[in-house]
Amino acid sequence: MSKVAVVMGSTSDLPVMQEAIDILKGFDIEVDVDIVSAHRTPEKLFDFSKNAHSNGYKVIIAGAGGAAHLPGMVASMSPLPVIGVPVKSSNSIDGWDSILSILQMPGGVPVATVALNGAKNAGILAAQIIGSSDTCVLDKIILYKEGLKRKVLEGAKKVKSSEL
Repeated sequence: MSKVAVVMGSTSDLPVMQEAIDILKGFDIEVDVDIVSAHRTPEKLFDFSKNAHSNGYKVIIAGAGGAAHLPGMVASMSPLPVIGVPVKSSNSIDGWDSILSILQMPGGVPVATVALNGAKNAGILAAQIIGSSDTCVLDKIILYKEGLKRKVLEGAKKVKSSEL
């Protein structure tokens, strides 16, 4: 079974990151959650990042607010795909500092970046990465996307019938 690490800079990020955790669990993907601060626990960050692939993870989702160094620092030390979630925090500049800190990575250190507080999409993207080599997960993603399509078509029917 594939597993995903969901890490964040502090407990205040958990309400946002919970959406990634929930979506991954919905796809029956094992999830490990931890607090790993780039600024307050650098030794833990180094150990986690350098050993994540040896510990069985296939993808890392890293959420951070403010200066948001966590996703980039993890990506600099891990060979795994890293998905960054910029979190609008109490000390952020409307989230722009987080977005730009995660988005503007130098060449050679990629971080896939989702929207501000976009942890749900981070979870879906992680599942799609795993699904590229795991047909059970791929089948669940296909069903999930069919469900999204069905909701839109049902909504369209309701709108059309109420216009008449």
